Amino acid sequence: MDKSQSNVKLVIAGLLLGLFCSALDQTIVSTAMAGIIEKLGGLDKFVWVYSAYMIAMVVSTPIFGKLSDMYGRKRFFLMGLTLFVFGSVLCGTAANMEQLIVYRAIQGVGAGSLTPIVFTIIFDLFPQEKRGKMMGLFGAVFGMSSVFGPILGALITDNISWRWIFYINVPIGLLSFLFVLRGYKESPNHRKAMIDWIGAILLAACVLFLMFALELGGSDGWAWDSWKIISFFVASGVLLLAFLARERMAKEPIIALGLFKNRVFTSSMMISFLYGGVMIAAATYIPLFIQGVFHKTATETSSVLTPMMLGVVVSSQIGGRVASKFPYRNSMLLSALTLLLGCFLLGFVMNLESTRLIITLYMIVIGLGIGISFSLLNISTLNSVPPQYKGSASSLITFFRTIGSALGVTVFGALQKEHFQSSVRAMPGAGAEMTEKIKGGQALLDPVAQAKMGIPDEVLGELLHKLGNSILFIFQWSVILPAAALLFALLMGSARLARSGEPSPKRG
Repeated sequence: MDKSQSNVKLVIAGLLLGLFCSALDQTIVSTAMAGIIEKLGGLDKFVWVYSAYMIAMVVSTPIFGKLSDMYGRKRFFLMGLTLFVFGSVLCGTAANMEQLIVYRAIQGVGAGSLTPIVFTIIFDLFPQEKRGKMMGLFGAVFGMSSVFGPILGALITDNISWRWIFYINVPIGLLSFLFVLRGYKESPNHRKAMIDWIGAILLAACVLFLMFALELGGSDGWAWDSWKIISFFVASGVLLLAFLARERMAKEPIIALGLFKNRVFTSSMMISFLYGGVMIAAATYIPLFIQGVFHKTATETSSVLTPMMLGVVVSSQIGGRVASKFPYRNSMLLSALTLLLGCFLLGFVMNLESTRLIITLYMIVIGLGIGISFSLLNISTLNSVPPQYKGSASSLITFFRTIGSALGVTVFGALQKEHFQSSVRAMPGAGAEMTEKIKGGQALLDPVAQAKMGIPDEVLGELLHKLGNSILFIFQWSVILPAAALLFALLMGSARLARSGEPSPKRG
């Protein structure tokens, strides 16, 4: 890239806008789903509005990362942004739930290029002494956008129309496109080669089978021990082995397996995976806890994640700024310990009598723990690999975080449902019919569903009490993830981002 000719301020503005859109659309539909279902129907299919986006993004992310290493960042950022905006327009025009699901998948493919390429361009654009500060800024925007999504989704749906949660991407995306197109002057010197399409297909198929199993497992007609779900897991495992075998032979592998010999790189991937699980648990179950315990509607709880968002923004900035002053290990140990404390407070100290102020403080602790990872893990990853692998490496951070979130929401969901249903079965007079009707308990938070079930008020109060306890049970299990992250942080050694004038630290 020709740094001297790039308009840095214009490029930063464009990249920030693109990153904002990509992260926002991972969560913005959550509080808009009630309005979408009311207009389009398809209650039995609504989960795929989330899943189609996430699956498409996970599958396309490593492929775009590899392509950007081989043929340049700019063209694939602009290509992905165009596809994302096009998908957003289609989503806004959807006439039924099936169309919306397909259009969300198109959006997701475009989003797969945005996040990893944004961080790689920032690493290419700035010298060593400024990378930490800029990664902190972009990490804060990524974390803030992910958490801000439900708030914005509720505001737009309540005051305008659910279609505008997608149309809002059009002006933002166009500005991002124009800013990067005009401001970013990239060097034409790139290492061009044939992409390993066999490896790409094997990886895509492996992830698809895994995500389908995680999304469908436990739903009606798709029990976890059913032959269909087991077949999906087996197919994913076989395809993973085939992919690994292919990557060992390929001249231009989609994922260079040799990168995992680097302790900093491998630790960064594993921490990203574990943090993805913690973040999805907090973002999913804290609002449910507030709804059930404080008897609030989904719209009223749309801003409940704001304290966590503020913690993320603050600590992401800190993580970027200290990257050249302290080893990655020290910063990530502090991050994991903070996150461990937050999970402990939510699982073992918080209870059904806790005040909103106390819960808010605990959420700030969670945000402070998570935020550092958004900036520091991108820095540690990109600084630990050769230049020709930076796009692929950056894409893998997003890849592992998203897979961690998918596994986290599935495993925690199964634990919560089992704990809740076992509590319900222990209630006097509770039969199999009631247990099956309320499933994991989320339906108890919907006034319409409550009316259909005809549960007496005194019984409903007891059921909400048990729902709250089942969520506390989830947070008790969540402490395992930051505890495991502590071990991987220790493996990062003394590596850190080099200061200006210093030689780059050894990779390994």
